[in-house]
Amino acid sequence: MRLFVSEGAPGSLPVLAAAGRAQCRAELLISTVGPEECVVPFLTRPKVPVLQLDSGNYLFSTSAICRYFFLLSGWEQDDLTNQWLEWEATELQPALSAALYYLVVQGKKGEDVFSLVRRALTHIDHSLSRRSCPFLAGETESLADIVLWGALYPLLQDPAYLPEELGALHSWFQTLSSQEPCQRAAETVLKQQGVLALRPYLQKQPQPSSLEGRAVSNEPEEEELATLSEEEIAMAVAAWEKGLESLPPVQPQQNPVLPVAGERNVLITSALPYVNNVPHLGNIIGCVLSADVFARYSRLRQWNTLYLCGTDEYGTATETKAMEEGLTPQEICDKYHVIHADIYRWFNISFDIFGRTTTPQQTKITQDIFQRLVARGFVLQDTVEQLRCEHCARFLADRFVEGVCPFCGYEEARGDQCDKCGKLINAIELKKPQCKVCRSCPVVKSSQHLFLDLPKLGKPLEEWLEKTLPGSDWTPNARFIIRSWIRDGLKPRCITRDLKWGTPVPLVGFEDKVFYVWFDATIGYLSITANYTDQWEKWWKNPEQVSLYQFMAKDNVPFHGLVFPCSALGAEDNYTLVSHLIATEYLNYEDGKFSKSRGVGVFGDMAQDTGIPADIWRFYLLYIRPEGQDSAFSWTDMLLKNNSELLNNLGNFINRAGMFVSKFFGGFVPEMVLTSDDRRLLAHVTLELQHYHQLLEKVRIRDALRSILTISRHGNQYIQVNEPWKRIKGSEADRQRAGTVTGLAVNIAALLSIMLQPYMPTVSATIQAQLQLPPPACSILLTNFLCTLPAGHQIGTVSPLFQKLENDQIESLRQRFSGGQVRKLKTVPHPPTLEESLSLKAKASPKPAAVETMTTAGPQQIQVLMDEVTKQGNIVRELKAQKADKNQVAAEVAKLLDLKKQLALAEGKPLETPKGKKKK
Repeated sequence: MRLFVSEGAPGSLPVLAAAGRAQCRAELLISTVGPEECVVPFLTRPKVPVLQLDSGNYLFSTSAICRYFFLLSGWEQDDLTNQWLEWEATELQPALSAALYYLVVQGKKGEDVFSLVRRALTHIDHSLSRRSCPFLAGETESLADIVLWGALYPLLQDPAYLPEELGALHSWFQTLSSQEPCQRAAETVLKQQGVLALRPYLQKQPQPSSLEGRAVSNEPEEEELATLSEEEIAMAVAAWEKGLESLPPVQPQQNPVLPVAGERNVLITSALPYVNNVPHLGNIIGCVLSADVFARYSRLRQWNTLYLCGTDEYGTATETKAMEEGLTPQEICDKYHVIHADIYRWFNISFDIFGRTTTPQQTKITQDIFQRLVARGFVLQDTVEQLRCEHCARFLADRFVEGVCPFCGYEEARGDQCDKCGKLINAIELKKPQCKVCRSCPVVKSSQHLFLDLPKLGKPLEEWLEKTLPGSDWTPNARFIIRSWIRDGLKPRCITRDLKWGTPVPLVGFEDKVFYVWFDATIGYLSITANYTDQWEKWWKNPEQVSLYQFMAKDNVPFHGLVFPCSALGAEDNYTLVSHLIATEYLNYEDGKFSKSRGVGVFGDMAQDTGIPADIWRFYLLYIRPEGQDSAFSWTDMLLKNNSELLNNLGNFINRAGMFVSKFFGGFVPEMVLTSDDRRLLAHVTLELQHYHQLLEKVRIRDALRSILTISRHGNQYIQVNEPWKRIKGSEADRQRAGTVTGLAVNIAALLSIMLQPYMPTVSATIQAQLQLPPPACSILLTNFLCTLPAGHQIGTVSPLFQKLENDQIESLRQRFSGGQVRKLKTVPHPPTLEESLSLKAKASPKPAAVETMTTAGPQQIQVLMDEVTKQGNIVRELKAQKADKNQVAAEVAKLLDLKKQLALAEGKPLETPKGKKKK
C-alpha cells in the first residue's frame, strides 16, 4: 500500500494518525507530494490524501482511508461511529472550513473565528459529558475520534479556541493529542508552523459560502447542477411529453383503510403524547408532524396508508394533574384530549384516527397480551422499594419526587434524572426527597410487583433484530440505543404500579394495582386501531404484508424497539412489529430546553395566537428537524427562513411563473418549443425530484425539503436568465421563447405544489387552486417530471403565497415567549420551614392582616395567582416592547408587583425588600 499526503493539507492529519495506529499490521509506504500533483490517474483535479491499495484501487476520501486503517487494526464498525462521521462531514466541516479560512486567509481572530464553530464544539462537549466516556463512541478510541481530532487539531492546538469551560472536549482533545501517532501526524503536516502551515492550501480553496455575507440568492450555485448524460436528458423529455396520460388512476378512498394483499401497506404511528399537558414544538416535530409528512407522502405514492395516534391517558401524571385542577382523572383526560386534538387539527395533521387509551379495547388487548405472557412464563414477581407520600397516601412515581442529586448536589433533581449533571437516579437515592405535590418528605416502603422477564426474551428479540435491521430504515440513534440496552445486559422490567388510574392487572393478589403506563401505552396503538375498525388484526397481526413505521423522539426508543417487541414476541400471537423506527434527536428552544414540567418554550396552543399561519410553523420546524443531532428553534432564524427561502425563493418563483401566464398570455399556458437548455432543465428537475423520492423513502424528511427549494432556485435562475418580460416585447421568435419559458416555469410551479403537499398542505392546495391543476395531478406524485399544464390550459387568479415577517413583529414574539409561562406550570411550592416561619414572625407588621402571612394558601389558589402573575408580566413586557406611555407602564408594573406580593404571601414566603431600598 502507498499513502500519498501533502504538507499543509488538513486531510492528511487524520489519515497519518490512523496509519500510525496500524503500522505493524500492514506494509505501508508513505509519500509526501506537492498539493498540485495528480496522484489518482482518473481524477482531473489534484486530490490528497490518497491511499493506493495493493490491488491498484484508490481511496481518496479522508474518512474512507481512516476507516480502512482501523479495519486493519481489527476494529468493528458501529452505528454511533457512523453517526459521528456523518455529523463531521455535514455539520462540522462546513463550520470548520469557514473558521480556518477566516483565521488563516483573512487574518480574523477571536470571536470572529470562534463564533463559527462554537455550536459544533459545544455539541461534542455535551455528547462527551452526557455519556461520561473518555471517547466519542465509548471507553476506547474509535475511528470517529481520529477523524474529528484530525479535523479540529489545526484550530484547537491554539488554546484560544479551546475554552476551559468545555471541559470534556478539552480532556478528549488533550488525550488524543498526546498520543504518539497523532503527534507524528501533526509534525509531518504542520511542520511546527501551526495553523499557518495550511495557508497555501486554504488560499486555493473557494471562499466558504457562509462567509460571503450575501442574502440568500435565487440563483443556484454552479456546483448544484449535476453532469447529465444524453440518455438521462432523453428519458426526462420523453416522460415530460407523455403528460397526464402517464398518471395511473387515482385509487378510491377506503373507509376504513385496510391492508390489501399484493399492495404496499404502510402503517404509521406517532408516539402517543401524555394527555396531562399541552404539547410543545419539540413534541410536535418529534412525533406527529414528522409522521404526518411521511403519511401524506405515502398517500401521494398511492400506498395503502393508515396513520394513527392518540392521547396516552393512564398513569400518575394524570392522577396528579386531576388533583391539581380539582377534577377526576377521566375529566382531565376528556379536557386535555380535546386540547391535543384542536392543536393537531390546527397544525393540519392528517390522522386517519386520533384516539385515546382509556377505552375498553385497551383493557381487553392489554390483559390478553399479559395473560399470554404469564402462560408462557415471561412474567416474574418481586419486591420493590418505593417512596411513599403518607400525606398524599400514595406511592410516588419518579417524576413526582424532587431532591438533592446524590452525584452533583443539584437541589432540584427529579426522581429519575438530574437536569444538571444528566445522570440517571433511583428515586430512593435522592437526598432530602420531597413530594412535588405537597412538599412533605416521603418514606421508603416495599411493595410486590410484576416484571417482564426481558433476559428470557433476549434470544427471540435478537433473532428478530437480526432479521429486521438489515435493509430497514431504523435511524442510527435508534439502532445504537437498542444495541446499548442489549450490550449492557437485559434486566427484568417492572410492569405494574400502585395506582388506581390505569389498566387493571388481571391476576390474583394484584387486583389493587394497574399496569405501568410504559407496558400498556404502546399497546394503545392496537386498541386505537381496534376502535377505528373491528378488523384491526388485519393491520396488527399481519407482519408479512404490513410495513410498520413508528415516529418518536429518541427517549421513547427503548419502549418501541425493545419492550413492546419483547411483549409481542412473548405473547406468540403473530403481532406486526416495527419495521422502521424513526427517532429524532431533541429540539431545543432558543438557548434553553423545552420542558412541559417547567413551562419553557412555545407550546402548541400558543403557536395559534402568534398570527403566523400553521404552514409556516410546519415549514420551519421541518427545516430544522433534529434528524442527526439536536437542533434549536430560533425566532431570528425563523424570520430569515421565511423571508429568504419562502418569500424570496419559493413564493417569488411560483408567483412570477403564474403572473407571466396571466399578464402576457391572457391566463392560458402558451405553446412550448423546447431548446437544448430547456431539455437539460427538465432533466435537472427530474433528477432533483428523484432525489426527493429517495430521501423520503428513507424518511430523511428535512433533507427532502431542501430538494423542493433547490428546484425552486433552478426555476428562478431559469426565469432570470431568459427574461420573458423582455422577450415578450420583441420579435416573433422572442415572443415564442417567452412562451416556452413561461410554460415550462408554470409547470415547475405545478410540480412544486405536489412536492410541497406533505410539508405545507394549505399552501400546496392554494397553488393548485391558483393554477387550476387537474385533480388527478394533485393526488399522485410520480418519479418523473410531467407536463401537467399543457398549452391552452387556463389558470386561475394568481396572488402572493407568503408574507414577510418583520423584525419588530418577531422581537415582540420573542419577548412574549421568553419564559413568562415558566411559573404558570411550576409545581406547588413547599410550606415554610421553621426558620422561615420565625423570620416571618420577626418581620410581620403588628396589624391583624400580618397573621395571614403565616399560612400558606391551597394549591389551587397559588396556581391562580401564578397564572395572574404570568398574565400581568406578559402585559408589562408587551407595553415595554411597544414603548408605551411611561405612566401606563408604571401602573401595570404596580399591578404586577402587587400580584407578586400576594403570591409570596400565599406561598408563605418572606416579602423581599424592593431593590434600591435595602438598608445598609
